[in-house]
Amino acid sequence: MSDWFARRSAVWLDEVAATDGADGELFAEFNCMEKHFDHRAVEPRVYQAWEESGVFRAGVHVEGGEGESFCIVLPPPNVTGSLHIGHALNITLQDILTRWKRMSGYDVLWQPGIDHAGIATQMLVERRLDQEEGLSRRDLGRDAFVERVWQWKAESGDKIRAQMRSLGASCDWERSRFTMDEGLSASVLKTFVQLYRAGLIYKDKRLVNWDPVLRTAISDLEVVATPQKMSLWHINYPIEGGGHITIATTRPETMFADTAIAVHPEDERYADFIGRHALLPLLGRRLPIIADGYVDPEQGSGALKVTPGHDFNDFEIGRRHDLELVNAFDEHACLNEVAPREYRGLERYAAREKLVAELEALGLISMVEEREGVVPHGDRSGSVVEPYLTDQWYADAGKLAVEAKRVVREGEASFVPKLWEKTYFDWMDRIEPWCISRQLWWGHRIPAWYGADGEIFVAHDEDEAMALAREHYGDAFDGELLRDEDVLDTWFSSALWPFSTLGWPNETGELRRYYPTSVLVTSFDIIFFWVARMLMFGMHFQGRIPFREIYIHALVRDERGQKMSKSKGNVLDPLEIIGKYGADALRFTLASLSTQGRDIKLSEGRIKGYRNFTTKIWNAARFCEMNNCRLVEGFDPASAGKTLNRWAVGEIVSLAERVEKSLRDYRFNTAAEELYEFFWHQFCDWHLEFAKGEFQGESADETRACAAWTLTQLLALLHPFMPYLTEEVHRRIGGRTLLAASPFPRLPSPLRDASSVGRMGLVFRLVEKIRSVRGWMNVPASARFPVALAFLNSQQDLRGNSRGDREACRDACNEYSASIENLGRVELLMSDGREAQGGIKVTVDDAVLSLHLEEIVDVAAQLPRLENVREKKKERIAMLEKKMGNEEFKSRAPEEVQRETLAQISGLTRECRDLEEFLEAVRGSDLKNKRASD
Repeated sequence: MSDWFARRSAVWLDEVAATDGADGELFAEFNCMEKHFDHRAVEPRVYQAWEESGVFRAGVHVEGGEGESFCIVLPPPNVTGSLHIGHALNITLQDILTRWKRMSGYDVLWQPGIDHAGIATQMLVERRLDQEEGLSRRDLGRDAFVERVWQWKAESGDKIRAQMRSLGASCDWERSRFTMDEGLSASVLKTFVQLYRAGLIYKDKRLVNWDPVLRTAISDLEVVATPQKMSLWHINYPIEGGGHITIATTRPETMFADTAIAVHPEDERYADFIGRHALLPLLGRRLPIIADGYVDPEQGSGALKVTPGHDFNDFEIGRRHDLELVNAFDEHACLNEVAPREYRGLERYAAREKLVAELEALGLISMVEEREGVVPHGDRSGSVVEPYLTDQWYADAGKLAVEAKRVVREGEASFVPKLWEKTYFDWMDRIEPWCISRQLWWGHRIPAWYGADGEIFVAHDEDEAMALAREHYGDAFDGELLRDEDVLDTWFSSALWPFSTLGWPNETGELRRYYPTSVLVTSFDIIFFWVARMLMFGMHFQGRIPFREIYIHALVRDERGQKMSKSKGNVLDPLEIIGKYGADALRFTLASLSTQGRDIKLSEGRIKGYRNFTTKIWNAARFCEMNNCRLVEGFDPASAGKTLNRWAVGEIVSLAERVEKSLRDYRFNTAAEELYEFFWHQFCDWHLEFAKGEFQGESADETRACAAWTLTQLLALLHPFMPYLTEEVHRRIGGRTLLAASPFPRLPSPLRDASSVGRMGLVFRLVEKIRSVRGWMNVPASARFPVALAFLNSQQDLRGNSRGDREACRDACNEYSASIENLGRVELLMSDGREAQGGIKVTVDDAVLSLHLEEIVDVAAQLPRLENVREKKKERIAMLEKKMGNEEFKSRAPEEVQRETLAQISGLTRECRDLEEFLEAVRGSDLKNKRASD
């Protein structure tokens, strides 16, 4: 680690080791580990220790690393936000990567920050202002209102940072940024001016999603399509010269903005109408009847009223046919002067009711259908969103997208899983101009000033705008300019996040060192709105990709696979979960369920299950402590002489390699599963169980030291997933540095002793076989029975990649015979090489077990039951194989589901094979006709 950190860590740990254990002391020393892990007491204490040590700071790397940089930028949560389960998943996965890379010797920067959340924040402060003072923002005026928002941020904002800390996020908090701080504001200003002068930002009159409550344009991301019942009115429009044409609409109140009627060019019903004119009811406006391939003859009446000023599809028809753009609403969604006098000022739905009644009275409504449809609502206000024709600022996303598409297509930046590249290109290949202006007061104000004649001057500040105006107008300039009232879309500043947070537009050392960042971890729903735009701006302003890899994580759903929502009552609050089960249990659950390409089905029961895993780790550590297994300074795992210890060291080497590979591949679930299985079974079920017999023998010191070393390596491997528990346990067993700053296990291959792995593997499999037989034959748990063990004369390969060494294996069985007897609950007889007479004979590699069950169970009576069990397993295998043979399943099921299905088939096949071998052994024995009562 860096010299500074090494000194600080050692001094700090010496200080706490000398404390008297008084309440409030960090890492206070105790005589022994408590019976239970108290996450509520440990988590704040441990987090304070990390922060005080400076381990999260960029520029610090652990010993053994060359200081290569690794950088992640945190997707900035809203300043108004609180930690939800999606945040918890996103933060957990980033923290796993961050801690792993930091422990692997990298100079890590996990860049945190908060988004100013223009709409959400302004709504919150406006609501508060109304409730507490009965004032609106317009009562205060712009400057005073913005000052109120800054006051609110200082008092109540950024709560989510504290919540992220509770989850264990190891961000470099000292570098935290806010999208409206001074530095980021400078980057936004430079970006706008530079893009405008390059012709990539312009002002245009187009349709936008308009929220009539907030009175601002909003992005597609902020629009929620809500299913609801609606009426479809069939309205007869008179035709010049006689007759009528019937259109069908769900929005008759927009008819005052109609500028044409469209039919399909091949619809024979309307062939004679094309080229004629209809008359708009109530107004009499002449509407050309045009042919356009967009019209669906099967929908409604087959004739479409074209309202380019109030429908996005109609807008495109209008552009193709050069139709007039008419807007019938004001910013409140009330009818304007385009409508007849008696409709002006009416709210849209009141106008609809009045209009329908008048059309019915005139006999112009021929039919009304009721149907299901979707209506767009603003996600913040809940109001129905209107397509609205306004002047807005736009970025030329089509041109900016060219390089952003190329770098993904050529693999410079890649999506994980790769399937998300299709989603990316589906949007990028049909990208529309990006509306970047919002009619708000809170946000980055657009740096544009207007002359008296509407001339636009875009500049870094008002002085520069004045200079441009004087140059443009000459002596005619009156010295008066008006600043644009609008602010920029929040996503505009977020698109600069990977390099604005590093100091751009200044050429800083951080920008040179950490850009491009290493990986972006985010969710699929903002691929268009954030990921794509960061790629656009990164390529345009830096000439390089902003990140090399984009890991798209899953959506967290409830245990039934439904989307979580407060209305359904199925939301899991991560803060409540942390309080109940601890951050480590939640983190490990999320990681273990993070399978690429699949949504997470999360339940409290799963979290509770992994809380049991934290208990298992704590209890294993207590067992080690009670047996005086503490870290021994200078212990060399290569010096271990006992077979058990050499096996444990070798297995840790293999485990570390598998975990690291899984993390490199973003297979968080695979890494978590490997760690869970190893700790619970290899370490607890085998290593510690067999070590019990060693703690009092001649090799007790070695076995204790090796057990502590093994536990420490496991804690280090688990630390990115379960940081609080592992940090606390590490100190309790004698760790002298913070685990967060300790090297990630990367052990030399020579420590892997294949011979010991093979010998101990055989010993373990003997125990497993005896346990399997006990289960198959329903042997009572308290019953012990004789077992004779012999080795065949033939030599064959043992598992563990070594040639079978009969004597070595026999020695290992002799050495651990007491453990075999204890764990298998049998009486073991070591044979002289000949098979024992009688009993049920089963083989394990080149060893033969003769199991004498005649005094315990009625062997013959168990055969029919076991045969039935085997047949049910075969039926299950056949069902799964049929499923895998189904082409529809193979084409639609996620890869991970198919792998799980194949794994089930493999496991059941192995169980059937083992059971069949045992049944054959029973049939071949002389016990099948003997009863226990004989």
